[in-house]
Amino acid sequence: MAVTLEVSPARKRRPLGYHDSPKMSDSKLTRSLFLACQEVSYMQPLRFILRRNSLSIIRKVKILSTVFEELLLRSDDDDIMVVYSQSAQLCFEELQIVMQRMKTLIEDCSRSSKLWLLLQIENVAFSFHDVVTDLSTVLDILPVKEFRLSDDSQDLIILLRKQCSDSIQFVEPRDEALRRKVTDTIDGIKHQISPNQSRLVEIFNGLGFSDSVSLTDEIQRLEDETHDQIDERSKSLAASLIGLVRYTNCVLYGPSTPSAHPDFRRHKSLSDANIPSDFRCPITLELMKDPVVVSTGQTYDRESIDLWIQSGHSTCPKTGQVLKHTNLIPNRALKNLIVMWCRDQKIPFEIYEDGGGVGSFAPCKEAVEFTRMLVSFLIDKLSVAESNDVVYELRALAKSDSVARACIAEAGAIPKLVQYLGSKSSSLQINAVTTILNLSILEQNKARIVETDGALNGVIEVLRSGATWEAKANAAATLFSLAGVSAYKRRLGRKTRVVSGLVDLAKQGPTSSKRDALVAILNLAAERENVGRFIEAGVVEAARDAFRELPEEAVAVVEAVVRRGGLMAVSAAFGSIRQLGEIMREGADTTRESAAATLVTMCRKGGSELVAEMAAIPGIERVIWEMIGTGTARGGRKAASLMRYLRRWAAGDSQETTVVETQSIVVPTPNRIFNPVS
Repeated sequence: MAVTLEVSPARKRRPLGYHDSPKMSDSKLTRSLFLACQEVSYMQPLRFILRRNSLSIIRKVKILSTVFEELLLRSDDDDIMVVYSQSAQLCFEELQIVMQRMKTLIEDCSRSSKLWLLLQIENVAFSFHDVVTDLSTVLDILPVKEFRLSDDSQDLIILLRKQCSDSIQFVEPRDEALRRKVTDTIDGIKHQISPNQSRLVEIFNGLGFSDSVSLTDEIQRLEDETHDQIDERSKSLAASLIGLVRYTNCVLYGPSTPSAHPDFRRHKSLSDANIPSDFRCPITLELMKDPVVVSTGQTYDRESIDLWIQSGHSTCPKTGQVLKHTNLIPNRALKNLIVMWCRDQKIPFEIYEDGGGVGSFAPCKEAVEFTRMLVSFLIDKLSVAESNDVVYELRALAKSDSVARACIAEAGAIPKLVQYLGSKSSSLQINAVTTILNLSILEQNKARIVETDGALNGVIEVLRSGATWEAKANAAATLFSLAGVSAYKRRLGRKTRVVSGLVDLAKQGPTSSKRDALVAILNLAAERENVGRFIEAGVVEAARDAFRELPEEAVAVVEAVVRRGGLMAVSAAFGSIRQLGEIMREGADTTRESAAATLVTMCRKGGSELVAEMAAIPGIERVIWEMIGTGTARGGRKAASLMRYLRRWAAGDSQETTVVETQSIVVPTPNRIFNPVS
């Protein structure tokens, strides 16, 4: 998918107080208005802030509800159908819109972050006053005499008109005082003044936050608010408020107690998600963070294609065409779509990655200071008695954004986390390794982790003998993240414990753990010198066993190994030929493409014996023809190559099918060439 049009994602939430009204008959409109009035009348006023504003609207609508109840009863009792004048119909339609706006306004405020509403209180108070003004305008032109209302109802209309006309925009003194306390606290952070604990109690008790659960919910609402805003100033303000709430939560209620099944597990967010194929990088099959377009029009993740070009390649990995130039054009429209998809799937997406794209903005000083203060508070409390709660809190914080990752690493947390990697407590071990995984997402933290004494060996040990599959999987994911640096890719590939640990996890782990292991192997196999070690450890067999369970990842691993491993890899993969043929028949487009590419490489390197094995697959020619006609562009080309191999083999022309590439690497045994560093 190559999208070049730059667009911005629309706000998820509708603007406050806006709604459309459908056309309907007089009787239906009367009933609809009565029901709309009833809905607003039964709504609960907002608590803690904007209470008087919402209560004022609800009371006015209750009066109007009484009037429409009389109209509705009269229309039900009359023998003839009630027909209103055009003026009355227009007023009713306008009232319908006003009722819907009132309901929407109160609902949006009740769902919004209280802190955000508090800092926007003048604007929100204007929205309440604005809708009352619209109600007053409609009531002024409403042809009351036409309705033959009782005297009591007419008096209610007169009363309601006066109340609406006398209404003024107002902010309660209590709300204004609370707003000043919040802004003063944030301003103090600019001068590195820590908030007074009693002041924090006043603010958050005044907003109705009485425990850690309510503050955690407020953080989620503020994060949603950050996504909804489109200007940098508003995003920065929301980020400051998030920092304030996180800090307050820890100071007032202590580090969070780890739950038995934390809902922010990495596997729930990425590994178990059904990522659309257009969002995956064709090279790594991972979700693209920074999609870019090359000269052939294909889109790749920037990091992957950069590494491809820096390795000396001058062709497009997907099409095989020669690149006219190596300029990489940001595919911002696709990145916007990825961000919105991640948001819908509750998958964290790095919002401080670079200077462009959706959601990327420079965090304000206050937000950074709040994060530093929180990290300092947690590091100081990192004692044996409460270490699991603190590490759990650091894990959650490291998941949030790059500012937090930088602050945690700069505060010296990594050496402290290393001591918990070998903990007998499975919960503490999981929290420690996952925190390091989250920290490793930030590029500069990769070097900090690798250079910290015992950190890399500790992660490798968790991979091999971690207390749970989750710990092992997150250790594998950490190695995958560290391998994003080319030098570390080679360094990790030389370690026997890394190679055997990943292969064992790919063989024995549950689905999510196998996926992490296979993806890490795929990344490390990009270095040709690592491939031989993986082959000897049994990676081809492990991937072959995972064909049914994880076809996309498993086939990609076999393709990478066969392409870079020479004759030794072809020999190891020989038993996979029939399975690859089945995947070409039943798999997804990208998986079929990868299976065909693998078979082409094997046919080219393995000779006529291998082609004969492929020809023995029932219906293989039909599968290949279908792929030529309906597969992807690359898949079609690979399928055409397979057909040529089959035809030449059938014609008895062995010259083509027995040629082995002279440039393919025959991987020597470890005893002759290298001694892996354990």
